[in-house]
Amino acid sequence: MPLGAAASSPEMGTGHGDHKDTSTNHTKKSFPVLSFDYGHVRLPFEISLWVLLASLMKLGFHLIPRVSSIVPESCLLIVVGLLIGGLMKLVGDVPIVLKSEIFFFYLLPPIILDAGYFLPIRPFTENLGTILMFAVVGTLWNAFFIGGLLYGVCQLEGVHLVQVDLLSCLLFGSIVSAVDPVAVLAVFEEIHINELLHILVFGESLLNDAVTVVLYHLFEEFRSVPSITFIDGLLGIACFLVVSLGGIIVGAIYGILAAFTSRFTSHTRVIEPLFVFVYSYMAYLSAEVFHLSGIMALIACGAVMRPYVEANISHKSHTTIKYFLKMWSSVSDTLIFIFLGVSTVAGEHQWNWTFVVMTVILCLVSRVLGVIGLTFIINKFRIMKLTTKDQFIIAYGGLRGAIAFSLCYLLDPHLFPKKNMFLTAIITVIFFTVFVQGMTIRPLVDLLAVKKKQETKRSINEEIHTQFLDHLLTGIEDVCGHYGHHHWKDKLNRFNKKYVKKCLIVGERSKEPQLIAFYHKMEMKQAIELVESGGGSKLPSAMPSTVSMQNIQPKKPPQLRALPQLSKAREEEIRNILRTNLQRTRQRLRSYNRHTLVADPYEDGWDEILMKRRKMKEMGKKISQMNNYLTVPAPPPDSPTVARARLASDPQAWGIEPVKESIPTIKVDLASPQSPESVSVVDELGKKSSQQKDCEEESGLMMKPPPLVERKDETGEDDDDGKEPKQLMRCLSDPGPSAEEEDEPFIF
Repeated sequence: MPLGAAASSPEMGTGHGDHKDTSTNHTKKSFPVLSFDYGHVRLPFEISLWVLLASLMKLGFHLIPRVSSIVPESCLLIVVGLLIGGLMKLVGDVPIVLKSEIFFFYLLPPIILDAGYFLPIRPFTENLGTILMFAVVGTLWNAFFIGGLLYGVCQLEGVHLVQVDLLSCLLFGSIVSAVDPVAVLAVFEEIHINELLHILVFGESLLNDAVTVVLYHLFEEFRSVPSITFIDGLLGIACFLVVSLGGIIVGAIYGILAAFTSRFTSHTRVIEPLFVFVYSYMAYLSAEVFHLSGIMALIACGAVMRPYVEANISHKSHTTIKYFLKMWSSVSDTLIFIFLGVSTVAGEHQWNWTFVVMTVILCLVSRVLGVIGLTFIINKFRIMKLTTKDQFIIAYGGLRGAIAFSLCYLLDPHLFPKKNMFLTAIITVIFFTVFVQGMTIRPLVDLLAVKKKQETKRSINEEIHTQFLDHLLTGIEDVCGHYGHHHWKDKLNRFNKKYVKKCLIVGERSKEPQLIAFYHKMEMKQAIELVESGGGSKLPSAMPSTVSMQNIQPKKPPQLRALPQLSKAREEEIRNILRTNLQRTRQRLRSYNRHTLVADPYEDGWDEILMKRRKMKEMGKKISQMNNYLTVPAPPPDSPTVARARLASDPQAWGIEPVKESIPTIKVDLASPQSPESVSVVDELGKKSSQQKDCEEESGLMMKPPPLVERKDETGEDDDDGKEPKQLMRCLSDPGPSAEEEDEPFIF
């Protein structure tokens, strides 16, 4: 009752008929100065209190560096949740349980949106095949391995779990086998692992959501039907494709809508961040309506909208989106781990030592075997192989979290009577992976000397080299005829630049080259850092936005930057493309040879080509067996000095001159690779022996001309028509055909 209010008489509400008595006996109600009604604000007050508690815990954790360097933040938050749940039980209050609706609709979307919006697209797409292998094949292997062996354990005598059937074990295996993105982000961001391992483990935790959702609904549906047919299995496989691809399509549609809407927000900059959040959340809810993968929808929506939205919105809106997403995801992450601790105290548990211990052991064994087996297959196709250290970190980083707990909490206790035992086993697995693996992964990374992430700022020089290498690799693939991911990436970039940007980006920014856009972004970032560092007073008042900030030095001396070098992965990729495809190109084309460059038009078949190659090999062997090829003596006088040759392809390779006073010198264009195609017989006139000897002494070995032979054409007339006879000039270093080769055409 409000303070200061007087109590009315009992007759006030009894007599409706006697209006006069009621009005005279009524006491005037005083104005309430202070009142207490906690039930009216209980829900928002408790939510605000939990958010404040989570923020204070996060603040206190980072104020103690000695603790934060040993224990991960997620472990301390779970401990805080356990303490809060225990205190609530001591005072007689009912601890709050992390309900699945609260987790999936309010706590999980901010974390996934933050991961998808700021997802590093380049390393993600370059390692997409490896990520899909771990996310799809690895999750299927873990689910069936754990579920099948747990069913065998339940059938043993003395375990007292004979009533647990195969479908229940497979459903439990599908829930506990998925790597949790929340736990992976919480641990891997603290140890600063290198980008490759981080994107492999985190990408697997994002993409295995589709497999987990499909297996969960599949086994839950199979549990309620009397029999399972082969058609049901095929429909399950089709369901996986629909769930994964459907989630991506829904997210891409909402991302395009968000980018298109941002074209028209130039006059209302205040609501620009709102469109990003609302469209993303609508994509998640729309995917959940059709039981599609909401996580993949959020990832696709954030990745699709970001490049176009950032080109349209203002810099202040971009800063708002960035910090609000980081704040929202950090608070959700903290609340999830605190609620896990509280739910552990509040939940009803059914402990079975054999089932719980075997679950933990099988999770570790299946993870190790799956990573080793899949890496053995993946390394056959990867350019940069995954080393043993990388495999260990990938296997050891498979953490479980609140997604498995929430999925198990959704189970119907009528269909799954051992639901409480499953919850107990899952909580044990979560605590083991978060506490044991999460606390020991940092010293193991230091002990194994695993490469860590290097915090470096990109420069214009690095961007130029990156784009140059992309164009170079695309050109190499085009030359080799290899349609790799660089080729398709270039096609996609051209399509994006020609059509998509014109529709989704407003103004001249749609035609701006990527390098110029990166320069403007880096220029703005450097200007903001300069102002924040206290150097803003050096800036002139009317500085254009496109001025270079390189000449304005902040207070801190700039660090020397090493020149960008070609990474080993990129160098090995270039070598691999050339090694695997250049030989294929050579096999498709005819081999180059100066003797057989121009093929005979009548010799088109493969057999003729093989015969040519065989003859060339035999001739090469004969030439290699000859000693002192350039000093071979001239043939005897009675041997013919005119060689039959084919001159159709290049008749100008042989010079024909009229007979002069001296013996002619033969000049052959050695650089011409053409082979003679027709036979031309000409005569050389004999000269005096004294002149011949003098010429031999001056020019080397000469060939003696044969007797004059007259040639007539088909009409019977002389070929020369009374003109001077022609002669064939020949290279003196060539001995000409031997007597055994007279019947075969001699090829020069």
